[in-house]
Amino acid sequence: MANNIVINASHLTLSYGDTEIIKDAAFSVKQGEFVFITGPSGSGKSTLLKSLYGQIKPTAGKLVVGGLDMRTINSNKLQELRTHLGIVFQDYKLINEWTVAKNVVLPLIIAGYSMDVQETQAKRLLKHVKLSDKYGAYPLELSGGEQQRVGVARAMSKNPFLMLADEPTGNLDEYSSNVIWDLMENACGQLKTTVLVVTHRIPSVFSIPYRHFIIENKGVYEVH
Repeated sequence: MANNIVINASHLTLSYGDTEIIKDAAFSVKQGEFVFITGPSGSGKSTLLKSLYGQIKPTAGKLVVGGLDMRTINSNKLQELRTHLGIVFQDYKLINEWTVAKNVVLPLIIAGYSMDVQETQAKRLLKHVKLSDKYGAYPLELSGGEQQRVGVARAMSKNPFLMLADEPTGNLDEYSSNVIWDLMENACGQLKTTVLVVTHRIPSVFSIPYRHFIIENKGVYEVH
């Protein structure tokens, strides 16, 4: 990645049909940076996040993620890129028929890692999110906060270069929220993972430097 730039957008326009959501945006994010994205409801925060993992393609301008042009990327390259991303969804997207441990290592299962590696990583990550005692439990036996912590652990399982999170603490209790923020801070600070978080509220206590983008009137602006 040139100059350690993980994401580079110029004249970026994102649309649904004929409706422009984001227009002519320009920004870049370097390796190891933590970025919060805020903005009014419906401003395009989740739309921007989706463009970063290829769920929607730019309608104009340029968006480069991990050195790949998201406007022209083919499906094989996109699948490969996604194996190096950690994505935290608002609705958890856990597999209810699988144990917590198996959910955590889903990306490792897909990539063909050995059972030993899967087990080691599952134990390590569940310890990080303070759910070691839930190793053999199933998602529906967990609270919403615990399920989201499993989702964050899963996003970290392959040590991604880029982590994208959509309202990861939106409906959670304070304890679960703090666990998730701590894990993301550590990933960024210690592993140099680049982290982008869409949120309605930046936590009041945050121990590492961060950047703040706000989306309004179809533009993406950095708050200094």
